Amino acid sequence: MRTSIVSVLVLMLGVLASGQQPPSAMRTPAAVSKDSAADVLAFEQEMEAAVVRGDVAFLDKICAKDFSFTHGDGWTTGGAPLRVENREQWLASVGKAPYQFRDLGSVKVEMHGDIAITYGMYKAKNKTAKNGFTVWFERVYAFRNGGWQYVSHRTVHGPINDTQ
Repeated sequence: MRTSIVSVLVLMLGVLASGQQPPSAMRTPAAVSKDSAADVLAFEQEMEAAVVRGDVAFLDKICAKDFSFTHGDGWTTGGAPLRVENREQWLASVGKAPYQFRDLGSVKVEMHGDIAITYGMYKAKNKTAKNGFTVWFERVYAFRNGGWQYVSHRTVHGPINDTQ
């Protein structure tokens, strides 16, 4: 019995000396997502930068297998969506690196355990377009396998005042 106690104490001292947390003190996926709205915003900014670069390799790693991207070209004005892309279709579109920029603004995060919902807007400009545009959106992220995954984007009807 005494040998067991000494072994545990030696193990704990080793963990403390190395600066590592013992497994029981490590954060679970629920704790990571629940406490990290700022992490989700940073992840979203990293994702947006990858879209502008056309970095399909990075986006392929972070997009969920069932990812969907609903464009707002029809349904935001009362009609049906004219285009809903699955993961492969969206990655192919982004791989062409069509954007000069996509700048996030007014983004808020709602945390729901291992699920994060973001809503806000981005201002963007295609490389071939004369004028930029604004997109209002809601997005869903899920904390899976130790990291955030991008699950869904839906363009929503936002304010029409483009000065925001």
